[in-house]
Amino acid sequence: MKVIQDSGQIEQTIRDLAGRILSENRGDTEIAAIGIRSRGEILAGRLSQELSKELGKVVPCGTLDITLYRDDLNSPEGAGQPVVRTTEIGFDINDKIIILVDDVLYTGRSTRAAMDALIDLGRPRAIRLAVLVDRVGREFPIQADYAGYKSDAAPGELVQVRFVESDGRDEVVIE
Repeated sequence: MKVIQDSGQIEQTIRDLAGRILSENRGDTEIAAIGIRSRGEILAGRLSQELSKELGKVVPCGTLDITLYRDDLNSPEGAGQPVVRTTEIGFDINDKIIILVDDVLYTGRSTRAAMDALIDLGRPRAIRLAVLVDRVGREFPIQADYAGYKSDAAPGELVQVRFVESDGRDEVVIE
């Protein structure tokens, strides 16, 4: 196991992501963060707090469950029935710039599913993708608008993001 980001680096990366989001959306305060369940929701919450602090107003934050939008639901390799959890978005996404947040961008399949789910909920002005880790291996033509760390992890390696809220510590590791 190799630690590629510790808690201090993760904290700095989130500040950097927020700064880039604000600089590219200057003057546009209709921004909201929506995290892909489960680690994306934690990251979205932290990012929303940082954006709110910088803007001096609350940046809405929500959670998106993409289970029913995944393209591997009926896969023969599937492990039984999927667990569907709730989508929790307590605000109108119409005409907002939605910062879609996930922990790791790898194949692009989760992002594609998340965009389908978002479009079913409304018509945002734009959807921008923010990820903590962007790694090689894309299967869909999807790129992060805001990426904190670029990883060249080999196809057989696993990039794991751990957050104190769910795992007891903040770190990004390659296993």
